[in-house]
Amino acid sequence: MGRENSTFLTEFVLTGLTQHQELWLPLFLVFLVIYLLTIVWNFGLIALIWKDPHLHIPMYIFLGNLAFVDACLSSTVTPKMLVDFTDESRMISYSQCMTQFFSFAIWGTAECFLLAAMAYDRYVAICSLLLYPVIVTNTWCIWLIVLSYMGGLTHALIHEVLLFRLTFCNSHIIHHFYCDIMPLFKISCTDTSLNYLMVLIFAGLIQLVTIGTVIISYALVLFTILRARSMKSVRKAFSTCGAHLLSVSLYYGTLFIMYVLPRSQQADDPDTMDSLFYTVIIPVLNPVIYSLRNKQVRDSLRKTLKKNA
Repeated sequence: MGRENSTFLTEFVLTGLTQHQELWLPLFLVFLVIYLLTIVWNFGLIALIWKDPHLHIPMYIFLGNLAFVDACLSSTVTPKMLVDFTDESRMISYSQCMTQFFSFAIWGTAECFLLAAMAYDRYVAICSLLLYPVIVTNTWCIWLIVLSYMGGLTHALIHEVLLFRLTFCNSHIIHHFYCDIMPLFKISCTDTSLNYLMVLIFAGLIQLVTIGTVIISYALVLFTILRARSMKSVRKAFSTCGAHLLSVSLYYGTLFIMYVLPRSQQADDPDTMDSLFYTVIIPVLNPVIYSLRNKQVRDSLRKTLKKNA
């Protein structure tokens, strides 16, 4: 169809997680519980860090901001997904769609930068313990957090501006449960070559820098542990960075499955499953991982519960 004869769309339909209506109510209940737990656990962790002066150090300032980002990331996607389980139309306006993607891009990118900053923090804590208070100050930590948010905002703005140059007329159906950039490209009747190029450059660069920082930081940590040759040192190192390492493994492990494994080895709808893991499952797991594997957080939680008992 020629562009001059096209109808430019201002509303879209999200296909959601499943077309089987008999599953909508059970899935609604499951994801409602997951979302409520995500909000309670993440903001509970933020409140715990805020109230306990012993946790006002860079490691826990990073952790509090990671919890905030996870709560925002889940809130960008999950409420609309829950509404769509109760609404057969599954309509989303153009402005809502653009806003949802913009928010998703901010928090998703900020999380990458925060995980990289936390990996560097753990590297300094283990490999340069004596210099740690000098190198990693609260001011330095806050600057890194601000830069993480600024990086997320800048990355989101780049793609949002480029999305506004597109018109949508090929289809009104977005084959996803939220407005993500690739499904939007597929229904555009404007040439998306520039958009694809910008995704390749900026998203690729961000992933390269953040994953590279994580890998190098933990490789140096591993070398330091191996040189120590002491079980006490090994246990202390894992207690210091074990939770973050597990969180990073979950986050970037999904990237590996999504982009490295051949499609034939994945599920029938891998993009949806991977996106679900990013936006819904990881945000509810992270506060549990950090609470269970971090002794200082557990001790602070016990003290708080005793005071309020």
